[in-house]
Amino acid sequence: MKRLTYISNFSRSLTRKEIENIEIVSQTNNVRDGITGVLLSCSGIFFQILEGDDHRVDLLYEKILKDDRHHQVLCLKSEVNITERFFPEWSMKAILIDENNEFLLKPIKILLQSLGESKMALANYTHSGILQAIENGVNPLTLTPRYTEKIIFFADIMGFASMTEKLQVTEVAELLNQFFTICTSEIAAKGGEVTKFIGDCVMAYFDGDRANEALQASLDILSELEILRDRSPVNSPLRVLYVGIGLSKGTVLEGNIGSQTKKEYAIIGDAVNVAARIESLTRKLNRFLVFSAAVREGLSDRWKLLKMGDFYAKGREAIVEVYSIDDPLASQKSDFHHLKQEINEQLELIGKQTLVSYKQRKTLFKLYDR
Repeated sequence: MKRLTYISNFSRSLTRKEIENIEIVSQTNNVRDGITGVLLSCSGIFFQILEGDDHRVDLLYEKILKDDRHHQVLCLKSEVNITERFFPEWSMKAILIDENNEFLLKPIKILLQSLGESKMALANYTHSGILQAIENGVNPLTLTPRYTEKIIFFADIMGFASMTEKLQVTEVAELLNQFFTICTSEIAAKGGEVTKFIGDCVMAYFDGDRANEALQASLDILSELEILRDRSPVNSPLRVLYVGIGLSKGTVLEGNIGSQTKKEYAIIGDAVNVAARIESLTRKLNRFLVFSAAVREGLSDRWKLLKMGDFYAKGREAIVEVYSIDDPLASQKSDFHHLKQEINEQLELIGKQTLVSYKQRKTLFKLYDR
């Protein structure tokens, strides 16, 4: 037999009658399928334990994952080869903790609320592939590394070193958060996966047959950044938030890499190195977007391709053919020297305004102290 424990959020507000109806329907179906368990409801959270035949429990959990009353379902524990049931007398027992004031249930209510908050934090920090495995009841530690073909996305903020030197910490954090938010949103919308943030860089990947989606996501990011620059206040560092994007394609090692105590779900391979190296060429080529020949081969005919030349990538002997596309979003309006000058001028302007503001506050404090 199998025992599965999960937690989920209500997708919408549910009345007492609706929750009781879940209990009634579950009891009928579970008696038929030989499933027992308990369902706790508390502050918009479901906590449920299911036990029974492996296949029957898996089928029921699949239905729960698709149930529109559940949101952000997360499997907490999946036990196989169990010989005893915890709830042999309950085909399904629903307990509404919100309406039960028994002293012993109060700590359970606090526990479930804390567990729900921890689940939300876990979702924000965890690689979606790992989170998906957990949601499906798979222990992510059992995921073995494998070779697979991926398109690697690598993006880097231009002039970031100067920004860290001249901007306040809050301004740098805001700039990074805006950049990461745009990248994460557009990459996910096209079926990609952000694997890590490295300083001011974003690394992501797409399946090897999704070159068009990877290229479109890159253009969408550049478009959103252009809109952000245009709409930002005159004195905002967001007005000079420019990035370079490099795409490459190749066989990579995907999976759990690390020590016994610390692991990371990583993507490792030559394609990762190539993406990072050709991204650095965006400054030299005066382009915001470049990609390798392997990416070009997977593109449809709707793109107007530009060959930028053959280059050596640091760390590899073979020459890399570098391409871009004929699109205003991919082309810098001037050479990188002028763009860098524009970035520095904007940063100097912000620095002067910050200094004036500091002096005004200092004068105000002196007046106040008198």
